[in-house]
Amino acid sequence: MVSELAGTLTKQKIDVVSLREQFFKPNGTPVPVKFGTSGHRGTLGVGFCALHARAIAQAVARIHKEQNITGPILVGGDTRLMSADTARLCAEVLAGNGFAVILPDMPLPTPVFSFEIISGRASASLNGTASHNPPQDMGLKYNPSNGGPADASLTSLIEKYANEYMAEPEQIKSMPLEEARQQGLVRSADLITPYITALARFIDFKAIAASPLKFAVHPLGGSSLAFYEEIKEKYGLKNVEIVSKVQDPTFYFIPIDHDGKIRMDPSSKYPMSPLIQFVENGTYNFAGASDPDADRFGCATAKGGLISPNHALCVMADYLYRHHKVRDAYSIGRTLGTTSLLDRIAASHGLRLDEVNVGFKYFVEGIVKRKYVLAGEESAGMSVSGWTPEKDGILAVCLLMEIMATEGDIADLYQQLTAKHGTPYYTRVDVPTDEETKKRVKSLKAADFENLHQVAGEKVTRVRDTDGIKIYLQSSWFLVRPSGTENILKIYAETFVSPKHLEDLIEQAKQILAK
Repeated sequence: MVSELAGTLTKQKIDVVSLREQFFKPNGTPVPVKFGTSGHRGTLGVGFCALHARAIAQAVARIHKEQNITGPILVGGDTRLMSADTARLCAEVLAGNGFAVILPDMPLPTPVFSFEIISGRASASLNGTASHNPPQDMGLKYNPSNGGPADASLTSLIEKYANEYMAEPEQIKSMPLEEARQQGLVRSADLITPYITALARFIDFKAIAASPLKFAVHPLGGSSLAFYEEIKEKYGLKNVEIVSKVQDPTFYFIPIDHDGKIRMDPSSKYPMSPLIQFVENGTYNFAGASDPDADRFGCATAKGGLISPNHALCVMADYLYRHHKVRDAYSIGRTLGTTSLLDRIAASHGLRLDEVNVGFKYFVEGIVKRKYVLAGEESAGMSVSGWTPEKDGILAVCLLMEIMATEGDIADLYQQLTAKHGTPYYTRVDVPTDEETKKRVKSLKAADFENLHQVAGEKVTRVRDTDGIKIYLQSSWFLVRPSGTENILKIYAETFVSPKHLEDLIEQAKQILAK
């Protein structure tokens, strides 16, 4: 094991004692529960505290009773500071309401929650995580019986009920954990073996083991560590090294991101810098990583350095189809801001292309109905039909290792695809703004652009307004979405013309939005 992966350490001091105190006794009035993609998230204290966890758990118990949902509820979390405490509080509330609870005695990846639900061993789950956000943040996600992120109607109901309990916490029922265990309401379970056994349906571990290449895997201090360890042991992957087994809730060993904050983001060159160095100096041919709750992936290769998630998704989609990994699937799915090279790959294989709003919850129905060869998003999330309707960073890292072992460097394979289908130039730019501008942009409709006929020298072919505004051109597009948590506008753009054309797209997008 390589323990010197810290790289450039942050000078920011994280006061663990103070954050724990803020979790149980916030210095201020806790903010209302507000679900994003599938959960509530905030900074420890007024942003996320024990009351949030208990209120959300009580809301879930109420919904399960109203909808007559039976079966155990899986409760857990990743390796964050208050994940275990959050899980314990949720388990106590659910047990207090008479529900059976599976409470693992180890950190648990997000895709494993989903896997247990679709396998029929859990009816739903509560998952304490804030993904790759800074260590001071905490969150709680709910996955219903389909195993995927909860949809908007369900999260709205959870919000409504949880905020009622935030206002009247005396209405929350609870049972001490030890009493719940004694009564048989709370139990543990082996959640590693079923998942890694089933993973072999999609991953050729024999090919990885037989490869002369050297692979590095980094859990980034997260919940995937025990799963990578078991995968390595079970499938005899002697050429795979887990290069860091450090688990510390301050994540001090992760190099700071571009803005001086710690983010355990496997698609950012800053936290991934030690792994990039590994492949650049020849220590490993491939280095893969997943974030703390293992729903996102990242990788670097000897020839390509850090691989863009868009590039990796294209290579994985093409490989999955050619090797018939996903039986009977007939589509590739991507979110609005993800590369349209996937459209060209889909067309070349006679597959349909589904473009959905940003958020993996929009893929759930299609994954459940076995529609997707691959469903992916530019923020480094992917899954496939027949597997979990949640993003799975472990699946992605293992699949990328298999591709390296059987077909070559990911960067070379991507270049082969662009030689065939054209080279896309892609970027995302965050533009500082204010609440008024965000509201204006959010209210825009396709009809507001009916007089827009040309952008950056190309004809406007279509406008979509389901999630921000996306302008489609002859060989390019741009998308503008207001951030839900910050005063910024996110501008995504892609063109098959040239890097200069990409710059023009961004500038004209800014001008159009300024009107």
